[in-house]
Amino acid sequence: MKIAVHGLGRMGSQIVRKLAESGQVEVIAHNRSPEPIDTAKTYGALGAYSKEEVLAAFDNQPVTLWLMLPAEVIDEQLNEWLKILPKHSLIIDGGNSDFRLTKKRNGTVTSEDHKYVDIGVSGGVWGYQNGFSMMVGSDSEAAFNSLKPVLEVLAAPEGQYQYFGPSGSGHFVKMTHNAIEYGMMESLAEGYRFLKEGPYNNLDLKKAADVWQHHSVITSWLNELVSDIMADNPELEGIEGIVAESGEAKWALEAAKELGIDMPAINTSLHVRVDSQNGQTSYATKLLAAMRNKFGGHNLNAG
Repeated sequence: MKIAVHGLGRMGSQIVRKLAESGQVEVIAHNRSPEPIDTAKTYGALGAYSKEEVLAAFDNQPVTLWLMLPAEVIDEQLNEWLKILPKHSLIIDGGNSDFRLTKKRNGTVTSEDHKYVDIGVSGGVWGYQNGFSMMVGSDSEAAFNSLKPVLEVLAAPEGQYQYFGPSGSGHFVKMTHNAIEYGMMESLAEGYRFLKEGPYNNLDLKKAADVWQHHSVITSWLNELVSDIMADNPELEGIEGIVAESGEAKWALEAAKELGIDMPAINTSLHVRVDSQNGQTSYATKLLAAMRNKFGGHNLNAG
């Protein structure tokens, strides 16, 4: 199978590498800047430094194109691709997109005789090693089925993929996943702050993390990452505590409000992140930033 990937950031570059090194998928790597393309070529991908080179790699036949782009540029890039893609191409949006906009984009794409698939991708910077968790939506189940060889490679060895139904459903499930992530991270961060600043001086937070990680009710990958953080930097020195929010919790809360569904924990966790960007930082927000760095490679002090 042949697939082009446009967008070689933290996740996109891992996807290209995992596919290219598998030997089972022919991968064309495209990006705005050339350096990540050069790197992708060392993994065995074919480099395409322009959209026209991507088309040429498919001999101007229908293209299978995976967009791994930030939400703020997806419309611009999608419109550019739609002007040049051969009819009956398959477009995948693997980024963090608002499911409501995904459904609108699906209408635009399918009206021009293409197929559109949304794939919410989780796994952070560990997806290459552990396998990605992928949540798929599309009005065309046949399009999903055609991607199974790619998804099988990306899920190995311990990830998984599932098809959830109509257009937007994959991004809806991923959006909800990220909103839950906000709440879980916030709860852990608040708890460790309570240990740090509570009535017992000098509690060993690494010990707490380790004992909790051995089949307690809150055993989790996030808590495992906290254990690693406490081993390396228990005082969280050099971390400002400004925490970015990707937009997905905000979208989830907007959709929940429309449906009359309360999500108070997620709502609070979002506001903590927004407040941190306005200077309201603490040991808890520093730990949030450290967790994001551990699982997603996010800059510790870039917000």
